[in-house]
Amino acid sequence: MKKYFIAVVSLFLILGSLTVVLADNDTKNIEEDEEIFKLGVDVLLDDEKELIEDKRVGLITNPTGVDQELNSIVDRLHHDPDVELTALYGPEHGVRGDAQAGEYVEYYIDDVTGLPVYSLYGETRKPTPGMLEDVDVLLFDIQDVGARFYTYIYTMAYAMEAAQENDIEFIVLDRPNPLSGYHVEGPVLDEEYASFVGNYPIPLKHGMTVAELAHLFNEEFDIGADLTTVEMTGWERGMYYDDTGLEFVLPSPNMPTLDTALVYPGAALFEGTNVSEGRGTVKPFELIGAPFVDSTEFAGILNNLELPGVTFRAASFTPTFSKHSGELSHGVQIHITDMENYEAVETGLHVVKTLHDMYPEDFEFRAEDEQGISFFDQLIGNGWIREAIENGESVESMVETWQDDLNSFKDVRRDYLIYKMNIEDLESSLHDLEETGDIDEQAMRKLTMHVTALNQFENRDAADKMQKHLEGMLLLLDQQNNKNLITDKAYNILKHDTESLLKQWE
Repeated sequence: MKKYFIAVVSLFLILGSLTVVLADNDTKNIEEDEEIFKLGVDVLLDDEKELIEDKRVGLITNPTGVDQELNSIVDRLHHDPDVELTALYGPEHGVRGDAQAGEYVEYYIDDVTGLPVYSLYGETRKPTPGMLEDVDVLLFDIQDVGARFYTYIYTMAYAMEAAQENDIEFIVLDRPNPLSGYHVEGPVLDEEYASFVGNYPIPLKHGMTVAELAHLFNEEFDIGADLTTVEMTGWERGMYYDDTGLEFVLPSPNMPTLDTALVYPGAALFEGTNVSEGRGTVKPFELIGAPFVDSTEFAGILNNLELPGVTFRAASFTPTFSKHSGELSHGVQIHITDMENYEAVETGLHVVKTLHDMYPEDFEFRAEDEQGISFFDQLIGNGWIREAIENGESVESMVETWQDDLNSFKDVRRDYLIYKMNIEDLESSLHDLEETGDIDEQAMRKLTMHVTALNQFENRDAADKMQKHLEGMLLLLDQQNNKNLITDKAYNILKHDTESLLKQWE
């Protein structure tokens, strides 16, 4: 009996060990299949350093220019014996991020490296020939936040122009769009309202990375720079910043968290009004208010709108600087409850319109300049939306008005997406799953016919037909899974691929 007991226990131990080994092997196989996430800066220094070796390098960066271990790119290049770093260039807020929004930044010598630091937010926003005398290649490495009026992307564009004019190579090290790469919202800029908070006809929330924007600017707006982009690995369009595993480094003094970035494309519109956008508090852009607001009534009206993915909490605050500094202000805090469904631009306009309608005697847009343009107009990218708010028009009618231009931009944008899924990728998944026996022959025939049609629509760039047939593909997958003609594994993989394609074509 004792021997039998020992044999049974031993068998269980062996089977348990075998299960652990098999599980470990499965985990290793999954890890091997997944592409490791790497930032553009890490790809450059680990795999593509030949792009800058034996060249004099000028670096445009700020505190976000760090690798995945939070080491500054300035320090890494300065101490690399294979790299000759000759000059630094600072955007708004400076290389070290110690200047407030709009604050003039002057030329100085960097204390750490002893290198000259040229301001691109001082007397000039475009590098002059004198600033580029000792440079063969300009390197751009700054974290964007995905909104048209965040100025770093125009620092990049001006520097690209200077590089083209002075026969200098330009390299962009790519970083994630923290708002994900799917969501494209808001009106496309009217070029009559172009400024440093909106220099090109792109929507307020563009859904692109800096490298993708660089290619779009370079081709669509005839910059013509000798442009190279160093892509990330392992980044997918649906990833928000917190999906990357990266630490969030403040891109600017009033952009402390991902939550700030998520509300920013809509909440920053208040910079064009006399209402505080929360500067001078610990929750910039999340807190909105003014001394004349009744916070409870304001929050109640906004919550009754039942806007997707957001809740408004009555809040009071006292800014330490900027608008209403030292004055107790009342309003709301914006709480995002569903990032996927939250519509930042439309939400921001609803909040602006609500305050305008509640307090017509107190609420004000910033004053117009000599051309009749308010700062609000520059932020939203046109003059008609301010007029529509003043005339009592609905936000829904505004969205409908800008939709055609937005759809046209999406068609252009699609040509410049670096990180995207194609029908070819869906076909590849389909054939791999057929080989593993996860798709029945009958289901394979129907799915293949559907994918063939999608391929034709993709080649013709027919967005409406792509959307319709991708939605049909999702229904077909549901049917085949319900009939047990494809396994749950196949269903989940193909559904993920199809949904990713649909978001790219919406």
